[in-house]
Amino acid sequence: MAEKQIAHLISKIEEKSIAARLGICPGDSLISVNGESIEDVFDYRYRIMTTKLNVGIRKKDGTEVTYDIKKNEFDDLGIEFENSFMSEYRSCSNKCIFCFIDQMPPGMRPTLYFKDDDSRLSFLQGNYITLTNMREKDIERIIKYHLAPINVSVHTTNPELRVKMLHNRFAGNALSIIDRFYEAGIEMNAQVVLCPDINDGDELRRTISDLSKYVPVMPSLSIVPCGLTKYRDGLFPLRPVTKEDACAVIDIVEEFQKKIFKEKGLHFVQASDEFYITAGRKIPEEERYDGYLQLENGVGMIRLMENEFKEALRTTLRAYVKRHPLSLKKHKNANGKTTYTVDMPKREYSFATGKLAAPYIRKYAEWFMRYVPSAKFHVYEVRNDFFGEMITVAGLVTGGDLMKQLKGRELGSRLVLPSVMFRSGEEVFLDDVTKSEAEKTLQVPIHIVKSGGQDLVDVFMGRGIEDTNHFFHNPYELDRLNAKETEDE
Repeated sequence: MAEKQIAHLISKIEEKSIAARLGICPGDSLISVNGESIEDVFDYRYRIMTTKLNVGIRKKDGTEVTYDIKKNEFDDLGIEFENSFMSEYRSCSNKCIFCFIDQMPPGMRPTLYFKDDDSRLSFLQGNYITLTNMREKDIERIIKYHLAPINVSVHTTNPELRVKMLHNRFAGNALSIIDRFYEAGIEMNAQVVLCPDINDGDELRRTISDLSKYVPVMPSLSIVPCGLTKYRDGLFPLRPVTKEDACAVIDIVEEFQKKIFKEKGLHFVQASDEFYITAGRKIPEEERYDGYLQLENGVGMIRLMENEFKEALRTTLRAYVKRHPLSLKKHKNANGKTTYTVDMPKREYSFATGKLAAPYIRKYAEWFMRYVPSAKFHVYEVRNDFFGEMITVAGLVTGGDLMKQLKGRELGSRLVLPSVMFRSGEEVFLDDVTKSEAEKTLQVPIHIVKSGGQDLVDVFMGRGIEDTNHFFHNPYELDRLNAKETEDE
């Protein structure tokens, strides 16, 4: 039986591109490259990386044309497709005991209930996969195309326990795929979602020890706590991570860090920031994060932000004083110690975030206000009533909780919110409340900020929020002054 021909609808052609010169148009469809159907974007990218190829196109009127193309090896054809992935996403075949999607309330938008476990998304978007629904063809393609890094949700290297945790009888055997990737030199990152009394203690020790043999092909392993919402009726009985649990996890992680670093030059395993906060322990120094390989997993975000903030605060205030020398004020405190502040126009903003980040944003705001007394910032911690109080991250704060808890509070001239509260590329909260709806309810403009330290300092300075001409002559002056200061140093 002949292979079914897949047609990929073209949505856009770049101007002056190879495709534009050939007369390929939006509305046409790609049906083959070098006589073979294209399964997805990886197939397409791999097959066009050559100097000679022929491309089969089905025109809008149904006629089929083959174009013979000569080009430089890495030149793109200039084609964009209606489905950028050129394939449907593959859904998860597991029923993990800690699955967050199973703990979602009813009535939310359908896309929030989709469980993906697609190896292609691991490479493309950094998603974590369990390896349980990979076909032999998928494994061979990853090795052939050298798609890396691949992010693997391991959870445990005990095959029987992994079967139980993923509720999938193939979950234990799937661990052998890690060996194949390792032998092929495919870079991997791994994670363990830690469930107290399930995969902690000696099981965690076993997992870290087993995975450490893959270093440096597997340069990082993150340990993150299970997230539990209030919607767990009928699900596997799990309890939240306590302070004692967090301390025990950190002790195990730091024990292995010392051993593995001595042997292989990498710390390899890191506990997420949430463990340190729950344990009441100091966030590790930057060197222990091996270059922040798992920031998206909440590993090292606070350390990175704090280091960036300190440096940005120092250079930004020094640059401002260079531009406005009279703004620097000298003081002597009761102990005779000399201190300095910077005189700036008054401004008052409010900041709202989840329970996890609130103490740190409050600390950074206090640092800034110590140097700039004219600034007044309010930092509010938003309790997660929607999912339950055990959910503490800013990315799961809903517009409804935000409006309910901030209405009537002192908000100043702007409310600043982290970008993770909003759907990617949109101004919509997780519960479909829009930014404009929240602004109307709270009667204050909302400003969305990224999570970097410089981004936060810029907001404290008023850059990008309001007219800053009274701060700098033009938007690029601070950047030039910072660059000049670096040269001077």
